[in-house]
Order: sequence, then structure tokens, then C-alpha cells
Amino acid sequence: MNKPHKTVPLIIPVESQWREFDAKLLLACIAATRGYPALIGPNREIESRIASFPKGIYFAYRMKSGNAKFFRILGKLGHEVVAWDEEALVHLPAEMYYSRRLSPDAFQMVSHLFAWGKDNVDLWRQYRHLPSDMPIYVTGHPRADLLRPELSAFYRQEAEALQEKYGKFILINTNFKHVNAFYPFQNLFLPVSNAGGTPKFGRSAVGMTFEYAKGFEELKKALFEDFQQLIPALNQAFPDNTIIVRPHPVEDQQVYQRIAARSKQVHVTNEGNVVLWLLAAKALIHNGCTTGVEAYLMGVPAISYRSTVNDYYDNGFYRLPNRLSYQCFNFEELRNTLTKILAGELGRPNGLKTQALIDDYLVAREGPLASERIVDVIDKIIEDHSKLSRPGTRDRIQGWFMTIRRRMRKRDKRTELRRHRYPGISAQELHKRISRFQQILGIATDLKVKQIFNQIFRISA
Repeated sequence: MNKPHKTVPLIIPVESQWREFDAKLLLACIAATRGYPALIGPNREIESRIASFPKGIYFAYRMKSGNAKFFRILGKLGHEVVAWDEEALVHLPAEMYYSRRLSPDAFQMVSHLFAWGKDNVDLWRQYRHLPSDMPIYVTGHPRADLLRPELSAFYRQEAEALQEKYGKFILINTNFKHVNAFYPFQNLFLPVSNAGGTPKFGRSAVGMTFEYAKGFEELKKALFEDFQQLIPALNQAFPDNTIIVRPHPVEDQQVYQRIAARSKQVHVTNEGNVVLWLLAAKALIHNGCTTGVEAYLMGVPAISYRSTVNDYYDNGFYRLPNRLSYQCFNFEELRNTLTKILAGELGRPNGLKTQALIDDYLVAREGPLASERIVDVIDKIIEDHSKLSRPGTRDRIQGWFMTIRRRMRKRDKRTELRRHRYPGISAQELHKRISRFQQILGIATDLKVKQIFNQIFRISA
């Protein structure tokens, strides 16, 4: 058997710095210790520079129709595409998930899939365009690695700094990107210019039926209003606690900033990974947010505030985070539950039902990390291929020109949002984070960091 060709780099793009970077950095560190250099950085920067990289294994984080064109470029340049879906843990009903997140064309150019758990596998296996020979590995996800007790020390110092800065605080995670997006075109529906005009789909509604999108918009708008009332009410009911509002990365924060301006103990931010905020918080309040799952895994008590209810959407989309939380249907119920949590009388929801539920959705909660399991699969991929494909000269030239055209076409589009989602990291900060991972995991291998392009770093042994 051929030994793994360890000079093959892993190319790891990051869409949202606060959501994904640290988890993907962990994967990069583990890969580097196993002999695979890893290239990590913002997805847009990596895409624009992809023709400059040696042939490698590209980690896609979604497989939408828009990704198929880029996957074709990757193929012409000799890169192999493997994939997971960042949003397959808490997902829409199957048919709408397929139309929004998956593309037959994109699937044809993916060689291997990594799943969060059994539910994710079942979801993909039922997709009629899934190639019959597509290998799916149930590895778990690097983001879940950071929720494990042995890795909690990674954020401990930052969490203690938050507690020193804000004191005791309640964390509110909002999830209203469908009706309060950073740009109006990202909402479920575009603004209607004339009264009585027919609303047109915005980006959030792509892949939904009109009826589903309208009902979903009604629910989200009602909950958005409910949470705007909830924040000052909590501030008044729990004056000894700070209220931290953490909007979704694609949300417009202005409405929350206006509320905070009128409430001394309310602060609005979405900086930093949510894990460090959960480590520091006394409790989490959300509605249908993935953070509810993360809180459960970390043992942090979470409340799903279901002041407006629509079981069709709540059970079809938000079943997992809601059922792993205390479900409160009015403010009085929430206040009583939160009082018990703050007094130490309630921990996270426990029981056989919640355990069985999370078992179905997420693996690698103990034993080898998901990141380690993923690198094990990479070993097998390299062994099977012995080396990556060698595209012809014509394909490589086409891939290079396609990359340049793509870079020019996407230049300067929505740079404000991109900076909001990926403000950047210094080489010094990157070294600190890598050293922290090495210390926690007992990694003795020397790891080198080299910045090769704007915000793109190469990590190697």
C-alpha cells in the first residue's frame, strides 16, 4: 500500500470568522501534526487566489447551485472537493433544504461527504440527486469539538475577561436574519415599493414555496417584535444582571443598539466565538437558534422563548434547539424559569428523550475528536488515490483564467458585510491560538505559521 502523500495541502475556507474560524483552525492544527499543511483564511480570499495554490483537498462548507461554478474551477486546477454542510445540524424540512442548500451539479464534483450525525446522513441519503456511490462519513463536526469539556480551557481566559467586564450576564442570541437582514435584499421578501404590490422573494426565501415563505415571515416578524419587548423587560426584571444581545452575523444590529441606548445594562455585540460567551453566561435565551444546541452540549441552561408559536415551523425547522431548551410561552413563565436558573435550582434540561435526540443528530461527543476522524478519512482518500489527479495543461490554463474572471466579477461586492463577518486576525493572535490548542491537546509537534496572502495562512509542521 502506498503511504499517504503528506505534501498534499488541505484548503480550509472560512465564511464567518466568529462562527467557524477557531474550529477550522483546530482541524488545521491536527492536520499539520499528521503531516498535511493546511491553508486557512476567508472564503472570498481563498477563492480569488485558488489558482496560486498547489493541488490540494478543498473543504467546501455548502453545496449550493452557486458553488458548482467554483467547483468546476477547482477540478480544472486539480483540487479535490470534499464537503460538509455548516447548516445541516438545524435545517429546514427536507425538500426545502434540498432546494436551498444542495445542487445536483455541485454534488457531481464532490468526492466525499462528512456528516454531523445520523440525521444528517438520512437527510442526504434521501436526496434523489445524490450519486449512488457517494461515500458519507459520520465524523461529527469541528465546531462541536470546541464544545467538549476537554477543550473548554481554550476560551477560559477570554470568558473570565467577559465576566470581569460585564459581571453576571444573561445571553440573548437572536435569529432574525430572515426579516432583519444586514441588507434588505437578504430578507425573505424584498421591500414593496407601492402599496398593494406583489412581494418578491429576497435571498432568504430562495428554494421556499411562496406559502411557506409568507407564513415563515409572519412568524419571524412576530418573534422579532416579541424579542424587542423582551430585552427591556428582562433588564427591568433582573436589574442585578447584565443583558448581552448577540445578533445573528447577518442581522442588522441597529434596532438592538437603539434598545441598548435606552437601557444601561444592555449591551449588543457579536464579536468572538459564541462558545466563550456561553462559558461566561449564566443562561441563554433564544428561539430556534443553533446556539441552543451548543448550550446544551456545554451544560449551560437555555430557554427557548416561544411567545409566538407556529408548530408547523417550530417542529419542522427548530425542533432540535427548542427541545434541548426550557420552552417558555410567555414572559411570566420565562421569568420564573430564569429565576430558578440564576438561583442554581435548574441546570440544563436532562432526560432520556433529550439524550436520544442529541444522539441522533451529533456524533464525536467523546472519544476521538471530529477533527481527528476527518483527518483519518483524508488519510484514506490519499491512500486510495496515491496522488491527486493531474489535469492537463489546457485545463490548468482554463482554470487560471476562470479564477481571474471570477475575482474581477466579485471585486468590491458587499465589502461592508464581508468585513462584518470576517474582520480579520493577526499572525500574532493566530500563533497564540495555535499555542493554546497545542497546550490543551498535548501536541508536541512544532507548528509553523506563514502568511501567504491577505488573511490566508499556511500552517505546517
